Amino acid sequence: MYNIPTLPLKQDVETKNVLKKVAAARAALAELKGVHTSLPNISILLNTLALQEAKNSSAIENIITTHDELYRAELNMNLVKSIAAKEVQRYAHALKDGYEIVKKEKLITNATILAIHRILEQSDAGYRSVPGTKLKNDRTQEIIYIPPQSALDIKNYMHNLVQYMNDDEQSDEDHLIKMAVIHHQFESIHPFYDGNGRLGRILNILYLIAKDLIDFPSLYLSRYIIQHKAEYYRLLQQVRDTNQWEDWILFMLDGTVTISKQSTDLIKEIKKQMQEAKNIIRTQCPKIYSQDLINNLFKHPYTKIEFLQEDLGVTRQTASKYLEAIMVATPSFLVKVKIGKDNFYINQALMQLFINYDYSV
Repeated sequence: MYNIPTLPLKQDVETKNVLKKVAAARAALAELKGVHTSLPNISILLNTLALQEAKNSSAIENIITTHDELYRAELNMNLVKSIAAKEVQRYAHALKDGYEIVKKEKLITNATILAIHRILEQSDAGYRSVPGTKLKNDRTQEIIYIPPQSALDIKNYMHNLVQYMNDDEQSDEDHLIKMAVIHHQFESIHPFYDGNGRLGRILNILYLIAKDLIDFPSLYLSRYIIQHKAEYYRLLQQVRDTNQWEDWILFMLDGTVTISKQSTDLIKEIKKQMQEAKNIIRTQCPKIYSQDLINNLFKHPYTKIEFLQEDLGVTRQTASKYLEAIMVATPSFLVKVKIGKDNFYINQALMQLFINYDYSV
């Protein structure tokens, strides 16, 4: 039986191995934060990359959706019948709304957590109030862990967790170490009936934003976790069984290093693609070229006439003319497809980049 500790932890978890890995993780995060400034339009990160995190986080809990469904959902939820795609889309919205709150307040409160969960689950159920929740092995149905059952215990643990997140005077541990502890604590409290895993992974990102280690939600640890899913669950339980934190913290720090580097490389590749598209359109279609046009084509793997109208402040006829001219000038760059009653224009290179990123190890 795991007795969830109150935070901060009584034991010293800043071992030599952990501190060495913290230094590497901070360096990788600093590079990622720096490369953000190289993008002319940060909405590329907030839209497309948020969907990548949503897809990977949901995949951990076996809510699988294809890229095509996923991006269609971003354009218009009514185009998508798949429950999986809609779940992923809600995750992306919860992440972006949580980011806006934390960016403004630099705090993560219980109200913030409940608001994010409301978007994620489309439910006002709040923290668990009825006993009976048990975590089981999906395959064998063996009970793996029993989280707190009392509504009062859950409330008290969450109050303590939020204090630990926001009050740095409680503990002088590095914020990256605290992120690992916070994630384990949240998953052990398991405060909601559903959505704990996905919300816990959102909190990883929001905590680093609150502490200014990153400035945009571009560190998608879900990708690392899904690639090491068995190890993730093994180490979660190992802490509960042995109270040994080092391996768990090192796992989370390794994920931070790996995904920071991958995200940095991805952003650099997006920037490279934008520059190539800019050169071609400026050369082949000089009369319609503008940076706003390039930004629109890279805001999302899909665009449509209405989006171009809104972003560029042009008529529907002009927006259509622009997109058709680009297709003629660069047939391998932009392709038109009909989805429902609407025509969508796919940025093929960007779509392929995210597909490759999603499945590379």
